[in-house]
Amino acid sequence: QQFHLELVCFLCVQPVTDHFSSPQIDSYDVTVAEDLGEIQLLKIEKRKYWVHDDWYLRYITVKTPVGDHLEFPCYRWITEDKEIVLRDGRAKLHRDDKIQMLKQHRRKELEERQKMYRWKEWHPGFPLSIDANSHRDLPRDIQFDSEKGVDFVLNYSKAMENLYVNRFMHMFQSSWSDFADFEKIFVRISNTISEYVMQHWQEDFMFGYQFLNGCNPVMIKRCRELPKKFPVTTDMVECSLERNLTLEEEIKQGNIFLVDYELLDGVDANKTDPCTLQYLSAPICLLYKNMENKIVPIAIQINQTPGPDNPIFLPSDDKYDWLLAKIWVRSSDFHMHQTVTHLLRTHLISEVFGIAMFRQLPAVHPLFKLLVPHVRFTIAINTKAREQLICECGLFDKANATGGGGHVQMVQRATKELTYSSLCFPEEIKAKEMDSKEDIPYYYYRDDGIKVWEVIKSFTTDVIDIYYESDEVVCEDMELQAFVKDVYVYGMKGNKSSGFPKTIKTREKLSEYLTVAIFTASAQHAAVNFGQYDWCSWIPNSPPTMRQPPPTEKGTVTIEQIVESLPDRGRSCWHLGAVWALSQFQENELFLGMYPDEHFIEKPVKQAMMKFRKDLDEIVSVISERNKNKKLPYYYLSPNRIPNSVAV
Repeated sequence: QQFHLELVCFLCVQPVTDHFSSPQIDSYDVTVAEDLGEIQLLKIEKRKYWVHDDWYLRYITVKTPVGDHLEFPCYRWITEDKEIVLRDGRAKLHRDDKIQMLKQHRRKELEERQKMYRWKEWHPGFPLSIDANSHRDLPRDIQFDSEKGVDFVLNYSKAMENLYVNRFMHMFQSSWSDFADFEKIFVRISNTISEYVMQHWQEDFMFGYQFLNGCNPVMIKRCRELPKKFPVTTDMVECSLERNLTLEEEIKQGNIFLVDYELLDGVDANKTDPCTLQYLSAPICLLYKNMENKIVPIAIQINQTPGPDNPIFLPSDDKYDWLLAKIWVRSSDFHMHQTVTHLLRTHLISEVFGIAMFRQLPAVHPLFKLLVPHVRFTIAINTKAREQLICECGLFDKANATGGGGHVQMVQRATKELTYSSLCFPEEIKAKEMDSKEDIPYYYYRDDGIKVWEVIKSFTTDVIDIYYESDEVVCEDMELQAFVKDVYVYGMKGNKSSGFPKTIKTREKLSEYLTVAIFTASAQHAAVNFGQYDWCSWIPNSPPTMRQPPPTEKGTVTIEQIVESLPDRGRSCWHLGAVWALSQFQENELFLGMYPDEHFIEKPVKQAMMKFRKDLDEIVSVISERNKNKKLPYYYLSPNRIPNSVAV
C-alpha cells in the first residue's frame, strides 16, 4: 500500500532585497510505502540553503491506497527554517473538532497569528490598524508580490510620464493662463467620461449629476427642512423652481435635496509650502429635481455661518460668481471623497476586518475561507499608504489642500460619526431618503449597488446555511464571536455610538455582517475608486486645492480670479498622476466571485460559488444593456469591474 503526495508550489530564488521576481511553479510527487492510517495533519519543513529561497506552497494532494484524494490547501509562504502544519481542506467550526491534537493545532495557529498581527493606533481617533512601520515589516503572507508595484512615488511619477505631463511637475506657483490651458495636461489620454466632463463641467446638470453617479455619490440626501444656517428663501430661487410652488412646498413634495460639507468646517488648510497659501471651505448646496427629473443646483453657501460676508450664490447671479461657487463645492467634494468616502470608509474599515480575521479565525474556519480573498493585499496597500502617501511630508501633501494634517483631522471627525448601519448599503440609501427609483430614476450607483449587495448577501447566506444549522450554533461559535468582538473593541475602539455589534446571535445578522465586510472591500471601494480619472482628471471640475480665499461678495469674480484660485501647474500634475494611478486595476486582478485559491473543497460551497458567479454575470448583462449608447455610462458597480478586495 502506498500514499502519494503531490505538492504544488511557487519557488522564488533571489536576493532578500528583491521580493518575488520571476517565480517558478513546480509540482512534486512523494510516495510513502508504510500505512499512515487516517491523516489528521501534514507538516511541511523547509531547510535554509545558501540562497534566499522562499517557497509559496499552494496545496498538497494526498492519494490514499484506496484511491481517495485528500486536499490540504495552504496558500502561504514557507520562509527560512520554518515549518507549516496543515489540515485537510474541509471547513470546520470549533465545535466540530473532537480530537485533542486538532483542538491544540487550532489554538496554536491563533496564538502565533496574534503575535504577528497586532493592533496599533496610527493616529489618535483613527480606527486601529496593523502594527507595522513599513511594508517589509508585515508578515510575508500578506505582502505584495512585488513591492515596486505599489511604490506610490514611482507609480505617480510613471503616471505623469505616461500622461506626458512630467515637464510641469516641478512648476509650483506657476498658474495656468485660462481654462483651455488645462488641456495641455489633459488631451493626451482621454476617455468617454473625462472628455464629456471637460466639455460640460460648467453646466448645472453635470454638477448635479455627479452627486448621483460621480466618484463620490454618497453625499446627497433629501431635504425635509432647511437648516437654520442656510437661510434660502423662495424669492432667491424662484427662477429655478419649475412647478409654480414655493420652496417650502417643493420641500414637502420631496423635490429638494441637500449636500452639506460641515465636516470640513475649521479643518486646517495645507501650510507645508510657505510659497503657496491654500484654502478650504465647508459649503452647503441646495439641489432641485426639475421637471425632467434631473438634479440641478439652485443655491450654494460657501461656508457654514450665514452673514453678509458669506452670501448665498444662485444660478441667477453673474456667470463667474455662480461658477466659482460651484468650483468651491467640487473642491470640497474632492476632499470628502478622498479622505472619508475612500480612505476611511473603504480602506481603513476593510483593514479592520482583515486584521480581526487573521487574529481570531483559524484557516480551517469556514468564515476565514470565505473572507480571505476579500482582504487580499488590503493591509499591505494601507501600510504602504501610511509609509509614503498620507504620512507627514507624504505625497498627499504635494497637491491637496487637506495635506499637512487636515486629512488627519477629517478622518478623526468622520470616525466619531461612522456607524455600522451606514455601511449597510440599502439602509444607508434609505436613511438619506434616496431609495425611490420612480422618484429619482437616474441614480445608477443606488440601483447597481443594491443588486450587488443582494447577490453578495444571498451568497453569504448560502455559505452560512451549510455550516450553521441554527442560530444557536452561531451563538456558540467562540471564534466567530472573538472576531466580531475584535472588530468592535479594537477596530472601532469600543465606540457604542458606532452601532457595530459586539456579538452576533442569528444567522440573518451574521449574513448581514459578512455582506458588510465583503461589499465594503469589493463593490463600495470599486464605486468610489475606479472613477477617479474619469471625474477628477479635468482639474477645474475637481480641484485638489484652492489658492485664493472664497469670495465674500457678489459681482466681483473674474475669469482671472478663478484661474488664480485653481491649482498651479505643479499641483495639477501631481493630482493628475495620482488619479490616473489610483484608477488602474492591478495586473492579474481578481474580480468579484473569482476564487482561484481553493480554500473550500466541499461540493455544496462550490455550488454556492457557481450560483454567486451566475448571479453576478446576470448583473453584468443588465448593466451592459442599460449603458448601451449612453453618453455617460455607469459601470463602476458592474461585477466584472469590481475587484475582490481593496488593493490599490
